[in-house]
Amino acid sequence: MSHANARLTVHGRRLIVERHRQGWAQAHIAAAMGVSRKCVHTWIARFEADGDDGLADRSSRPHRCPTRVGSDVEVAVIAHRRATRQGRDGVAADLGMAPRTVSRILARHGLPHIAALDPMTGDLIRASKTTTVRYERDRPGELVHMDVKKLGRIPPGGGWRAHGRGVGDNRDRKRGTGYDYIHSVVDDHSRLAYSEVLADEKGSTCAAFFERAIAYFAAHGIDRIERLMTDNAWAYRWSLREVCATHGIVHKFIRPHCPWQNGKVERYNRTLATEWAYRQVFASNDERTAALTPWNEHYNTRRRHQALGGLPPISRLRPT
Repeated sequence: MSHANARLTVHGRRLIVERHRQGWAQAHIAAAMGVSRKCVHTWIARFEADGDDGLADRSSRPHRCPTRVGSDVEVAVIAHRRATRQGRDGVAADLGMAPRTVSRILARHGLPHIAALDPMTGDLIRASKTTTVRYERDRPGELVHMDVKKLGRIPPGGGWRAHGRGVGDNRDRKRGTGYDYIHSVVDDHSRLAYSEVLADEKGSTCAAFFERAIAYFAAHGIDRIERLMTDNAWAYRWSLREVCATHGIVHKFIRPHCPWQNGKVERYNRTLATEWAYRQVFASNDERTAALTPWNEHYNTRRRHQALGGLPPISRLRPT
């Protein structure tokens, strides 16, 4: 199909050929059709070379691209993406390439965006909630998000990921291994995150954790937290009042049953599970717990964040 400003369609080009066969001069055809003589000559030449197929629109894509990366590089990019399940910034940094080049290779081979993949299996999924309303606070500490993620504990010797389903089944209340509760706080502007593995999600536990999170943020240059956003859990609604009053923090609650309003920490929870909890097979629960602090440090200082232009969260904080 011709573009919106095209003078000729396939029918107009065929009329040029018919008039040429009738003996019209190319200059007269050009004047009658309102196009240049070169245009008339082009369509006549294409018809003589390819027949009616020559009058169809052709792609403007060049026949060759000397600067395009080689097939071996594309194979390496695809293999690295499938092995690590990283976004374009992470793949580009690991392979020493430009992020835009990586994204073009992924698109050329039909690989979906990393957010559209299941974090455990890598299969393509469809999110249950999509929105175009995105926001980001102007400065660190203006708003932080807080949430808890529950994970089944790993029995000694490894759980189901090491031995298959049925080992350490937490649905059995008598013989189950129980759960760990990963408490997390994420800064809205810088995405700086702090997490701890705790035994429960009671009010006193949440309050003590938030106090330690405030100290962690202060040590990284966020001297004051202005607002805190959480869901409507009882532990948050009642136990954090004293902590927020002491530090002058305004506590905001999301609308009930709308977890996407606290989306930054929810997305962090997914990254936490994918890149820390389930990235490797742990032999014990203590081994997984010990791996959280180094991973958290990696997330804040080295892991590339696509929302930050391919930089880690520490890049948005002043030196301390």
